[in-house]
Amino acid sequence: MNNKQLDALIRAGNDVREALGGGLYFRIACKTPSWVVRYTIAGKRSQIALPKAYPRMSIRDAKRAALEIVENAKQGIDPKSERKKAELAEIRTVDQLFEDWYQSYLLKHFKNPQIPARYYRKEMKRHIGVMTIKDVTPQHIRRIVDDIVSSDRLSIANKTLLYAKQMFNHAIKLNLTSYNPAQAFTPKDAGGSERSRTRALSLSDIEYAFKIFREQHHIFTRDNYLACCLLLCLGCRKGELISTRWEDFDFEEAIWSCIPNKRKSTQSTEPIDIPLSPQVISWLEELKVRAAGSDYVFPSRRQSKRRAYISDDTLNHALAKMFGTKVDGNKQPYPNMLPKIEPFTVHDLRRTCRSLLAELGTPEHIAERCLNHKVQGLVGIYDRHNYFNERQEALRNLSALVAPFL
Repeated sequence: MNNKQLDALIRAGNDVREALGGGLYFRIACKTPSWVVRYTIAGKRSQIALPKAYPRMSIRDAKRAALEIVENAKQGIDPKSERKKAELAEIRTVDQLFEDWYQSYLLKHFKNPQIPARYYRKEMKRHIGVMTIKDVTPQHIRRIVDDIVSSDRLSIANKTLLYAKQMFNHAIKLNLTSYNPAQAFTPKDAGGSERSRTRALSLSDIEYAFKIFREQHHIFTRDNYLACCLLLCLGCRKGELISTRWEDFDFEEAIWSCIPNKRKSTQSTEPIDIPLSPQVISWLEELKVRAAGSDYVFPSRRQSKRRAYISDDTLNHALAKMFGTKVDGNKQPYPNMLPKIEPFTVHDLRRTCRSLLAELGTPEHIAERCLNHKVQGLVGIYDRHNYFNERQEALRNLSALVAPFL
């Protein structure tokens, strides 16, 4: 058949199928023309439509494509399978692997997928991001870990190794590689076995540290200061505080409806009403003014497309600077401005809250509920009372205790 004959069939508009030889057919169905190739694979007849139809694909090009399909079928290569493979997103490099892991797994199963994403982009990407997946060896993983350990960030080394293992396990699931280059490494090769911190501030520590914070307000901003005051007096987690909105507060009833982060097995995942002492309300009222109309208590200090409240690292870095720790690769660290006390972290303020509640004689089950910890065993199953009044008294006593030092 030639072009004139094909054009005549199209004008007629009837459903037809004409053979052009070599397994190639010209078909019109519902007034739509197409090229179809019939072939035999594993002893069974099958057919496939070519990706372009006449006249976008000429008779000569269609015959050439049909010949290739028929020859491949003779060698056991099914064109339908090959086409399905081509439809899948190509994942060759580690950067492409991470993006697939992030989109298909982290976003679906992680409460905070930005955390492993941050570890990849800050610690792994510059070493192996452009490499093909199969070219990554255990030596590359060791170099990543050693670089982190040499900067004395042992917990970061452990977390990076953990996420590297998970990411390359994802590659194995997708049959992109046959082994995990990070699998043989253990915490001994990274930061070592991590021990739970026991640091809690004494009242003298609180008085000294918060006095220096106020004096160095040009480094440790007022917002950071108030955030630390709230963490100390409420016992909440940092992530819960920095992500909260003003709509979560009822100042008339003095209640914060806190939505917990789902990251610790010891923490209840149910929302909890946290009672607010007069001192805490006064800090929140100041933050309300400083928020300048933002929906968030701690609005982002830089324009960000990711979220409208401050980064997870903001308070950590601010506190680390006060102890002379280098947190910005482009700047020299400040001198240690708190030389008289042992360094502490933002999370240590939560532990301090719990310790001070114990010093005040708060019953254990009340103190644990103040921190929204799960109560273990049968008591946790059957005792569903929220002890709001008891928690209110406990947190007011705590505020009264530390207020003179804040």
